[in-house]
Amino acid sequence: MSLFEELIEDKELDGKIVKSFKTKDTLSNEIFEKVEGGFKMHNDVREKLLEISDNFIDTLGVEFFIHDVVLTGSLSNYNWSNFSDVDLHIIIDFDEIVDGDSDSESFKTIFKEFFDAKERVFNEKYNLKIKGYDVEIYVQDINQAHVSSGVYSVLNDEWIVSPEKKNPKIDDNKILEKSEEYIKKIDDLISKFESNDDVTNETSNLYKKIKTFRQSGLESGGEYSYENLTFKLLRRNGYIGKLLKLKTDIVDKKLSITQ
Repeated sequence: MSLFEELIEDKELDGKIVKSFKTKDTLSNEIFEKVEGGFKMHNDVREKLLEISDNFIDTLGVEFFIHDVVLTGSLSNYNWSNFSDVDLHIIIDFDEIVDGDSDSESFKTIFKEFFDAKERVFNEKYNLKIKGYDVEIYVQDINQAHVSSGVYSVLNDEWIVSPEKKNPKIDDNKILEKSEEYIKKIDDLISKFESNDDVTNETSNLYKKIKTFRQSGLESGGEYSYENLTFKLLRRNGYIGKLLKLKTDIVDKKLSITQ
């Protein structure tokens, strides 16, 4: 396949991803069933998600009180699509872990990094799927506000935040234009790295910028903000993964002797 054909294919994929952000008439019938008064998670799905969460908790090697296990993200909402992930969050209380220690914020940061590392290892090691959807597992502090407008307690088999069908105006062109800006920056950094340029600071700064960009959108406009949808596009087309891999490759290179 020529470079031109690859570019056209990438453009078409990005366009399909953006179209997938549109709201549906119902929740995913693979995950939920219609019942009187709303939707309830299929029992086989719920049991498997609890089994997955138990397996992940076992990998931690440390005992924590689990306040809840929840499904959040697009699969607990009307904007699900074939690009969606099963976002499974393990809810714990960081304040309980530090137990009032005077240096509690420092300890919370350490524990957050510990959980982040465990999540990455688990998610990369296992290719878990529920009804064809990839499973992504996270640890979330109970004090962290719910951003998603749909949150389902898998543990208690009930809605914490019931989703409401909305028809937000999504500016496809704005999302595609902004994503192309980040795609070019990521591709440029990868190219410079492959040419043996030191892109440590540039890569770190771009990663922080994208995270801040998304967070500002979530805080001001919610999950349908163009900032969050741009981030979702970059994640679904693989560019967030490319940026994370670049960060890892930079560390590998710095800590290795090649000759």
